[in-house]
Amino acid sequence: MTHNKHKLTPAKAMLAAVSGYAMDGFDLLILGFMLHTISTDLQLNHSQAGSLVTWTLIGSVIGGIIFGHLSDRFGRVRMLSVTILMFAVFTGLCALAQGYYDLLIYRTLAGMGLGGEFGIGMAMIAEVWPVAKRNRASAWVGMGWQLGVLAAAFITPPLLSIIGWRGMFLVGLLPAVASFFIRHGMQEPVQFTRHHKAKGEMSFIQHLHLLIEDKQTARASLGIFILCAVQNFGYYGLIIWMPDYLSSQFGFSLTKSGLWTGVTVIGMTFGIWLFGILADRFTRWKIFLIYQIGALVMVLVYAQLKDPTAMLIGGAIMGLFVNGMIGGYGALISDNFAPHVRATAQNVLFNLGRGVGGFGPLVMGLLVAQWSFYAALSVLALIYILDIVATLWLIPKYYDHADKSDDNLGAIG
Repeated sequence: MTHNKHKLTPAKAMLAAVSGYAMDGFDLLILGFMLHTISTDLQLNHSQAGSLVTWTLIGSVIGGIIFGHLSDRFGRVRMLSVTILMFAVFTGLCALAQGYYDLLIYRTLAGMGLGGEFGIGMAMIAEVWPVAKRNRASAWVGMGWQLGVLAAAFITPPLLSIIGWRGMFLVGLLPAVASFFIRHGMQEPVQFTRHHKAKGEMSFIQHLHLLIEDKQTARASLGIFILCAVQNFGYYGLIIWMPDYLSSQFGFSLTKSGLWTGVTVIGMTFGIWLFGILADRFTRWKIFLIYQIGALVMVLVYAQLKDPTAMLIGGAIMGLFVNGMIGGYGALISDNFAPHVRATAQNVLFNLGRGVGGFGPLVMGLLVAQWSFYAALSVLALIYILDIVATLWLIPKYYDHADKSDDNLGAIG
């Protein structure tokens, strides 16, 4: 009876992965909304405020690499619980910060906890859900982030004025607590356990080597890294600066900026869902291309919009393409790497991309300071050309995997 109660079913795996990733999205966007208030209270300059976001993402890179390896060595569910606890402890300490440096340390360490979530959750989904539905299952996990971001966009503006930024960090603890209890007592995926027994324990260096062990693998890893880097750079460059852009260009209040940002995020959420459906039905790399070209075009279009209503609609369409691509990364990586190295591949490749993406707000800020928001958005649009090149010449092109087992998908390692 106990065995059945804790068996890791597809539904339980999805709930565990989505809840964790939603927590990540919620945390990062409330920080974006709170930067001005924190800066005023702790007397931070513009550079210090921006670095809180950058170092949260750098922490996520470090944590992603470490916890991806530990997940492949000790188990998915166990490491997910550890990452949640780490995030919870240091997010709580953020509420007690007295200055820039202690807050920076807490944010970096909380970021390390966040970093493990995406890859471990994606690996777990790949090992529990049917291969034929892997794209849509991975997309649903990606939607979890957007649900957290949406919650932050609508909750933060009214709450921040009541409980302050310290209170908001304590609110950020609630999803972590819920996510921890959701995962409590779950068993490891059967596929992971089987592969782990067959391959034995590997060192960190061995796991990393499997990502570049031959020319085919190295090309795949490079292509996936480029896709993740471009998507994250575009996403963070837009989502962190959008409230400030709307405020400075149109005089929007914090609440109205939150609403407009929320509509863009709804577009992103729909884009992720649609990507998963399309990629399971058609050729995945072609869906990537459609989204990448759409992102390039829509960022350029958005930069030229002047009417608030047009920006509302344009933002939703831009969001669909700019962040919808994340719906395919989990399945793409899972299809290229075997279970005993899968979480390492997921977290290393995605989080290195997220680390590059962490400089998106910084670069956007520099471009805005030197020229204008229009110039910054125009430069941002051009990075999607790199995405298109990587998809055409580096990414392995699996045309159909609906009738193949996980072990002969071309999985590496």
